[in-house]
Amino acid sequence: MSTSTIAQKIWSYCDTLRDDGLGYNDYLEQLTYLLFLKMADENKSKYNLPDICNWKELISNSGGSLLEQYEQILKTLAESGGMLEKIFANAQNKIHDSVKLRRLLQLIDEDNWSSTNSDVKGEIYETLLQKNAENSGAGQYFTPRPVIQAMVECIKPIPGETIADPSCGTGGFFLGALNYIHENNKLSEDEENFLKFDTFHGWEIEKATARLCLMNLYLHGIGDLQKTPDIQVSDSLNPKKVNKEVPKVKIVLANPPFGKSSSDVPTTDENQAKKDGYFFRQDFWVTTSNKQLAFLQHIVAMLEEDGRAAVVLPDNVLFEGGAGEIIRKKLLEETNLHTILRLPTGIFYAQGVKSNVLFFEKKKNYDKIGTKEIWFYDYRTNVHHTPKNNPITFKHLSDFVESYEVGKKNERKESWTIDNPHGRWRKYSYEEIIGRDKANFDLFWLRDDNTIDLDNLPNPELLIDDIIENIESALANFRTIKDSLC
Repeated sequence: MSTSTIAQKIWSYCDTLRDDGLGYNDYLEQLTYLLFLKMADENKSKYNLPDICNWKELISNSGGSLLEQYEQILKTLAESGGMLEKIFANAQNKIHDSVKLRRLLQLIDEDNWSSTNSDVKGEIYETLLQKNAENSGAGQYFTPRPVIQAMVECIKPIPGETIADPSCGTGGFFLGALNYIHENNKLSEDEENFLKFDTFHGWEIEKATARLCLMNLYLHGIGDLQKTPDIQVSDSLNPKKVNKEVPKVKIVLANPPFGKSSSDVPTTDENQAKKDGYFFRQDFWVTTSNKQLAFLQHIVAMLEEDGRAAVVLPDNVLFEGGAGEIIRKKLLEETNLHTILRLPTGIFYAQGVKSNVLFFEKKKNYDKIGTKEIWFYDYRTNVHHTPKNNPITFKHLSDFVESYEVGKKNERKESWTIDNPHGRWRKYSYEEIIGRDKANFDLFWLRDDNTIDLDNLPNPELLIDDIIENIESALANFRTIKDSLC
């Protein structure tokens, strides 16, 4: 049976449980618990779980005590330490119909999970995560995997480098980097151990999402029951909440959450930091309640000397005034912001999301200005995708990856010229950027084919889709601005 068929079989049962008020996120969480118990039963010597956590006894329980038995298992695992405790922390049973729980147990029991390799198990779980993103309303936080692949192909992680994501979600960027490293390197035992236990560092503010991330990594061979990957359930912007300094890493891959201001505001003012709702960040350039602008500063602070980053950010970061202008100018000065990929709408499961990928490097010392020029790739103008009918694929971004010319930035060639105005790859000098109002990065040069031309009207359906996306994007930007003012 194919991985997509197995995933679809398990996922389809969610519709039955929805009648009892179980949401998609809750269903995926319960699946996580049960999948782990099933795999533990298939490989007892490796897992060595407490006696009460017996899959065969659970699956054969046909009496009225099934719910009680399952709940006791969750409680026991939550107190077991190591990876178990992190995955099962505060775990609760949310399936309150024993008949339906028994049916779900039977569905999972039909397949042998441990006999499949980590790639297959991981792919099944990734498919479940994607289906959750499609249906749960949290789709803007699920970065399209082709976008992750393109970012990783450009960053080119190598064995022994530390990789961080300060808003790691379910771990998509980590898995993209993991796949790239395995596909492009023959690892020594030491390198494999470093990859398994010390490479990845993530922060996720939602406990349930962090749980999914840990399970996702575990199914892909990262961590074991004694030593877990460094995934912290905390607000990475506020290191003092967990009494840790901001770590220094070689690579940051991230898609910080869109559209919401921080509940606690990072400030560069020590006196303001003494007030409720603020915390001190000496390594920030400016105080801001805009979460994306705060994350951008945080990511720069995280990078080691010669560190590099690829970060998905919404359009408002490219043009917002005030703190946004200060941050853009400092970013040009203190990093080499060499590339910006303009992404189209219609690639996230949440509509109207207009985003970009910023690629930059951090060095110890620059001669006054770190950025000499920014190369822009416009994969937005006249590009139309939808997650279901025309999803973005890596092939769509392959021209960008080739244009990026990894390791050969000095040999890049523009595809845009006066004679070829349709070229999507164009550079702007630091002087051209800094001379724009508020150092605005929101640059386009291609003619939009949907611009109203009475002699050549666009397809009405495409025009309506564009209007809807633009309205939703504008609303998202207004919400961000409103949150920043609060």
